[in-house]
Amino acid sequence: MRFRDVGGHVSRPFPLGVADTAPGVPDLPDAVNVAVYAPGLEAVDIWYSDPEGRMASARLFETTDGVHHGTVEGLRHGARYAFWERGAPLPAGGQLLVDPYARAVVTDDAGAYWGAHVAQGFDWGEDARPHVPWRDTVVYEAHIKGQTMLHPDIPEDLRGTYAGFAHPVMIEHLRSLGVTTVELLPIHFHVDEPHLQDLGLPNYWGYNTLGFFAPHPGYATARARAAGPQAVQDEFKGMVKLLHAAGIEVVLDVVYNHTAEGGKGQQTLSWRGLGDGHYYRHDVEGRYLDTTGCGNTLNFNEPAVVRMTLDSLRLWVEEYHIDGFRFDLAVALARDSHNHFTPQHPFLVALGADKALAGIKMISEPWDVGMGGWQTGHFPRGFVDWNDHFRDTVRDFWVADRGILAAGGQGGSVARLAGCLAGSRELFAGSGRGPLASLNFVTAHDGFTLRDLVSYERKHNEANGEENRDGHNHNRSYNHGVEGMSGDGRIVADRVRTASNVMATLMLSLGVPMITAGDEIGKTQEGNNNAYCQDNELTWLDWSLTEDQRAMLDATRALARIRREFLAGQPHAFPVREDNAYMLWFNAEGAPMGQDEWTDPETRLVQMLLGSPSGRLDGLVVFNGGLAARQIRMPGQSSLMDFPLKDRRGAKFELRYGTSPAARRRRGAVLKAGETDRVDGNSITIYRS
Repeated sequence: MRFRDVGGHVSRPFPLGVADTAPGVPDLPDAVNVAVYAPGLEAVDIWYSDPEGRMASARLFETTDGVHHGTVEGLRHGARYAFWERGAPLPAGGQLLVDPYARAVVTDDAGAYWGAHVAQGFDWGEDARPHVPWRDTVVYEAHIKGQTMLHPDIPEDLRGTYAGFAHPVMIEHLRSLGVTTVELLPIHFHVDEPHLQDLGLPNYWGYNTLGFFAPHPGYATARARAAGPQAVQDEFKGMVKLLHAAGIEVVLDVVYNHTAEGGKGQQTLSWRGLGDGHYYRHDVEGRYLDTTGCGNTLNFNEPAVVRMTLDSLRLWVEEYHIDGFRFDLAVALARDSHNHFTPQHPFLVALGADKALAGIKMISEPWDVGMGGWQTGHFPRGFVDWNDHFRDTVRDFWVADRGILAAGGQGGSVARLAGCLAGSRELFAGSGRGPLASLNFVTAHDGFTLRDLVSYERKHNEANGEENRDGHNHNRSYNHGVEGMSGDGRIVADRVRTASNVMATLMLSLGVPMITAGDEIGKTQEGNNNAYCQDNELTWLDWSLTEDQRAMLDATRALARIRREFLAGQPHAFPVREDNAYMLWFNAEGAPMGQDEWTDPETRLVQMLLGSPSGRLDGLVVFNGGLAARQIRMPGQSSLMDFPLKDRRGAKFELRYGTSPAARRRRGAVLKAGETDRVDGNSITIYRS
């Protein structure tokens, strides 16, 4: 390999990265402005491929506040580049330091990572963000590759790709579920951890970022990858454009809490070599202060780290038209210099004040693994939090308690479940937010799928190479009598009903529901509740559906329609009254729930009556968490006196849906206020007024 040196010219320390132009820098032919924050280095060289394909080097002659910068000739679009300390021996393995601001990351024949200089620009046409109100939002958490790898109606060359995700077949599937917003598992450029490489396994989920400004090329079609980084970017943007045209938002799961460099002594790829003491958090003895469990934690008390993250977010909003972000281990981004979480952290303040990010959906995973790491409900206004309280409560009531009751034990009362149905108000009131700050979920990418939640009582993670030590041990699951898949028709039917109860609760609760991709079609991971390293049929969605899987799909679609109906008369900031006057609770006799009933663990049935500020009833939902069928009485005219209705006379309830077969057979039955009906055990019955 031949090398040559290239001189520098006047430059600027901004913008960071490689830029075709910079403020105040003469427009020199065939020259770019290069700037990198590298406070740990005395002098920096940039190594890059010149127009003749040779590796060239240039010194970044100027330094401003830790930023090394210079004007470099011959670094053209498509060229790969990286940084190294001037005068230091080049590494034997060829791995130089990747630019944290690289718009693309590529790999050479030796497996070393490089940044790539890529031209920007894309024909967005009439693209417009859907700007779906939170009240109307239904989130669908999905993996780009796993979503379409096995879909028979998507062309083979598009399966597992950005283009495949936006195929008309997939868009129609999402729309049939009422999905308004897809939340994509990490698509930033990511790499596999060394221990996984030793096991011959990949990091399938992608929570190991090496490029915060670069889309992952592994999710592009073979044609786009062969054409280069520009084509990869264009394919991703084309996916966003098509989803927007269908009215679907795109939210990215972003991992700014740590990087792919791991702990001390592990691989040096970028930030560690450029300025370890500035980019990462350390304790007083110089050890990594790790609140992520991934070996390192980025230091959000360092302005350069905050700026890097904000610059990355702006790039994805402005150049890729992204609609929002889900912040992985978000507590790690808001710990102060004393390692305490604060909702007034400068990073969170900057997010809320940034003009480019106005109106963008912000979702927090409100915990990390450090002290005081559980902060659900404590993020500031403008954020919606993943609500693990909702997850655990719904799992307890419908799944774990189902097993306890079947064994002759006693489950919990409906009180906690009712709190979740009402939007977990007690969790979010302290931060000045209401139910729309609660992102409700029961499953996610990590943990059991919904089908496995009702089919396994123990995790089965042996394929991960850690002797089943990884993953959660307390899953609040119940296998309905047999561990794993079963051919017993009764067991299968019971599992479908329990799963339908979970889905119905998710879709009927105040807040923002999130469906995990595959739950709507009964996806199984064979009991693996930590399938982060399984890039195969175990994690890919299987679209060859059995009868019970089709039943689950039909149920999810029906519940999505009912949710839209129930919301039709609600304001976009419901509930509008702090006393929750548009949600009332009744016992089996149709009388208002008493305090003794709420606290009695034997009380496993409640009727939830919903209304609208327009002065009408929206519907009645009966939750029966007991094993036995019960006779209920519709709330009578006297009970409706507490409801702010325009007309209480002649109130009627039409049976619209039920999670039990008997209720579905009776669909369309009409009952008057005060009349009686029968609801099956372990079921949800929905009436429309």
